[in-house]
Amino acid sequence: MASTAALNAEPSRPDDRAEQHLPPKSYSDAAQQPPPTTSSPQTNGIHRIDPPTPGEYSGSGMGEAPQSPSRGHKRVSSKPSNPKLNGSAKKEQEGDNGSIVQERYRSINGSGETLNSVKPSNEYDERLWQDRKERKKKQPELVTGRRAGAGWERSKIRWAPFNVPLQRRLQTAMVLLHTLSIALFLTFFFWLCAIPLLWPIILLYLLYILISRAPIDGRLSLRTEAMRRSKLWSLFASYFPARLYRLGDELPPTRKYIFGYHPHGIISHGAFAAFATEALGFGQLFPGITNTLLTLDSNFRIPLYRDYALRLGLASVSRESCENILSKGGPNNEGMGRAITIVIGGARESLDASPGVLKLVLGRRKGFVKLAIRTGADLVPVLAFGENDLYEQVSAVDHPWIHKFQLLVKKFMGFTVPLFHARGVFNYDVGLMPYRRPINIVVGKPIMVQMQEKPDPAYVDQVHAQYMSELKDIWDDFKDRFAKDREGELEIIE
Repeated sequence: MASTAALNAEPSRPDDRAEQHLPPKSYSDAAQQPPPTTSSPQTNGIHRIDPPTPGEYSGSGMGEAPQSPSRGHKRVSSKPSNPKLNGSAKKEQEGDNGSIVQERYRSINGSGETLNSVKPSNEYDERLWQDRKERKKKQPELVTGRRAGAGWERSKIRWAPFNVPLQRRLQTAMVLLHTLSIALFLTFFFWLCAIPLLWPIILLYLLYILISRAPIDGRLSLRTEAMRRSKLWSLFASYFPARLYRLGDELPPTRKYIFGYHPHGIISHGAFAAFATEALGFGQLFPGITNTLLTLDSNFRIPLYRDYALRLGLASVSRESCENILSKGGPNNEGMGRAITIVIGGARESLDASPGVLKLVLGRRKGFVKLAIRTGADLVPVLAFGENDLYEQVSAVDHPWIHKFQLLVKKFMGFTVPLFHARGVFNYDVGLMPYRRPINIVVGKPIMVQMQEKPDPAYVDQVHAQYMSELKDIWDDFKDRFAKDREGELEIIE
């Protein structure tokens, strides 16, 4: 219930005060003058407001009196009205939470009005407090677009950093040049063919390739030691890195030798580093021995590349070439102090090259044993740990039709092309560059062979079995040191 304050009855305007013979008074003095004391308040109208409607909570008085909530809000104040109103107040409560609370107020003139209210439950107060707390913590909603760079993070390709030491860049460049050497030489040759002025010279050069016997005559006349000892090959070998080891004592330079290299791998990088160059110190480990790495005869029909291979001392793997090398040169011009290196498994073995696996094509390959018996050369087994780990290739088990096609190409063409990949120049997962994985080449002890013009088959089998036994001994002795991550043991499949 609300009441209005009493008003001063004296007029405030100067004209009205003059008519009533009242002294002049300013407006501020009139406003500050206290109202006259009367027994009843001046109401200037209705004494009270109408009783509140159900659900509405109203109070009387000003300032300290409770105020009515808006009608849109369901909650009403649970606190009783302040008793310091226009009169005394008496409060009566009935029931617990949710019950009706009656409040009676007595006005100055003795009349009273009853105000009814519903006391809210404690759960309501807790929810209201929690809502206010959450409303303060709630942050405005933000909508964002795609995050830049997320696709690169999900990429399976691992990119190489650019802040790499210069030595590693040079190592990569040398391996890349050697891997692409055939393609680079052919590209340069065809570019020369586009110059008409050079056509007569090119024609004479092609005729020379057809009639040249340098790859098979055994004289090694184009071999250049300065090229083999170049510092550039040290960069090539340190890329993996590759190391060459020797078992036992030095080989006497008064005998001939056939080094059997295993496994072939994809490109035989280890064989090239160890036996086509002096990067790994072959001349230091085997002083007095001139070693020749053998490769396919077709490689010496490629213009320009053939000259590159001949300068490094490479020769054809044909039977004529092998016999000529082991029967010419040396101190007595009978091949003493000479050696050849043959990758026994050949292209067929490259199809089974896979990281962690060592499968050798050796069981039925006895031609190198017969060659050793005919020429009186000792057999030296060589096992390269890590050669098969340099590349990944399509599995023959998962893709049998591709494997059969590769074997068909090998049968009619003499070579095959494995479907392989490794890393790139600027990434670690895609490309034709070999992985940076160590190659440890162990040269075993020589097997003495008795020379026979017509090798006895029983003696061939005996020497062949002894050779395989020596090769397995090398594997058993050093597999825990150089093949810790192997997925299987040495296996001879053919």
